[in-house]
Amino acid sequence: MKILVLNKRTVTTLLAILAIILVVSVFLVLYNKAEETFNTDVYYQGNVDDKIIAFACNVDWGNEYIPKMLELFEKENIKITYFVTGKWTEGNNDILKQIYDKGHEIGNHGYKHIDYDKLDYERNKEEIIKGHNAIKDVIKEDVKYFAPPSGAYNDSTVKAAKDLGYQVIMWSIDTIDWRKDSTKDIIVNRVTEKVHNSAIVLMHPTEETVKALPDIINFLFKKGYKIGTISDVIQNN
Repeated sequence: MKILVLNKRTVTTLLAILAIILVVSVFLVLYNKAEETFNTDVYYQGNVDDKIIAFACNVDWGNEYIPKMLELFEKENIKITYFVTGKWTEGNNDILKQIYDKGHEIGNHGYKHIDYDKLDYERNKEEIIKGHNAIKDVIKEDVKYFAPPSGAYNDSTVKAAKDLGYQVIMWSIDTIDWRKDSTKDIIVNRVTEKVHNSAIVLMHPTEETVKALPDIINFLFKKGYKIGTISDVIQNN
């Protein structure tokens, strides 16, 4: 019987090959996971390769600042997407109708502003449906985009949304304008420092956001960007 004896150089070579195989295997797993995530219709940015940016304004409070936002957008001929909760909608039909009548896109922010990543499939589905129905009662139109509150979602959220004909919308640029330390200048910098094609910019109706919007809009226009809705940056084949 012959005993195979490996010298140090051979062992080193084999270890290097095994390391390469391991790295490639990990890459393929992560790549497939990324493909799987994309296929679940969760959008962190649009898929249109053009100089266009979507503004997504999530609404569950801040009524007093919405008229000022609408006035500014109308002046600049900008249409954005407002994601509203069903519970907010039930108490603010007139405001939602005003937003819709001015040509802005409406999205579903769920019924209540809770963490959907803590809900099972049925609860996720229930909250999305209740939000959907509340919105449809006002604008008489089915909406197709769902933005989970706080960006909290799980596999059940995505499955429930897809089963209901929704696409899940996240963001690639966050103004973080809900924080007390988010001043106008900080909000402007958070957007202008990360601007890119097909970005989705998350914002809320706040005083500092209203102050920041003129500077943000002026910057984007000077850079040659168009500002639009979620539908403007997502192209479905």
